[in-house]
Amino acid sequence: MILSLLAQGESSEAILDDYPDLEQADISACLAYAHSMIAHERIDRIAVSG
Repeated sequence: MILSLLAQGESSEAILDDYPDLEQADISACLAYAHSMIAHERIDRIAVSG
């Protein structure tokens, strides 16, 4: 759902406002997961700094 919202042009800030239980790290994790699927990479652990 997060990836779909981003693809539709929603900003991270708008998504976080609409879903207060989410954090920026959740959005970053979704993007990292999507990248790994496209690049056919394996994710052992996602570390998000910030």
